[in-house]
Amino acid sequence: KHIQLQELFSEQELKLVQEKVKEARVKTITYRNQLIIGLLIHQALKAGELLRLTLQDFHFEEGSVYIKATSSSNSRKLKLEASQMYLLQKYLHEERPRLLQRSKLTTDQLIITLHGTIETGRGIPQLIESLKKFFPEKNLNPETIRQSVIANKLKAGEDLRVVQVFAGHKRISTTERYKQSDLEAMKDELLKHHPLQ
Repeated sequence: KHIQLQELFSEQELKLVQEKVKEARVKTITYRNQLIIGLLIHQALKAGELLRLTLQDFHFEEGSVYIKATSSSNSRKLKLEASQMYLLQKYLHEERPRLLQRSKLTTDQLIITLHGTIETGRGIPQLIESLKKFFPEKNLNPETIRQSVIANKLKAGEDLRVVQVFAGHKRISTTERYKQSDLEAMKDELLKHHPLQ
C-alpha cells in the first residue's frame, strides 16, 4: 500500500494535535481524550490496538505499555512519556471510575465511553473529527498519525530495525516503505522547484 506523502504530519503538527485536544468540547473526558491522542502520537498505535488495551497492559513501575500481537503486527513493549503517565493516573483514578458508575459496568478495558460502556471504535473517529478543523489541508485520522510518527522517526535517522520493532511491523519491507516515501518527497520537492523543462 502506497503511503500518501501529502497526508503526513510533521512533528510540530503532531504537537499541535496534542495541544488542540485539550480544547475538546466534552470536559468530562478530557484526560481520556488526551490519553488516546498521546497513545496514537507517542506509540503510533493503530486504532484497533488502542481499543484492545486493558489495564493489565500497563506496567507502571517500568513506565511502559504492552501491545499484543495481531495477525498483521508483532507484539511490543513501548515506553510511555512522563506526561502520559500523569494523564493515565488522572484518567484511571478520576475520570474512568466516574464513567463506569454511569453504567455500573465492571471491565478491564482501558477506554470507556462517555456513557460508561466499553469503547468499540466510534468514539475515536469522533474525537479525531473534532480536530480536523485545525488541519483543513490534510486528512487527519489514526492511520495518518501512525504513518507520520513512523516516517518522522526514520527521517530523524533512527535505525530501520528499531523503528520496525517500535511499529510492530512483521516485515522490514513494510518499514522500508516509509523510508522510500521520504526519497519520493525529496524528488517531488526538487521537481517542484526545478522542473525538468
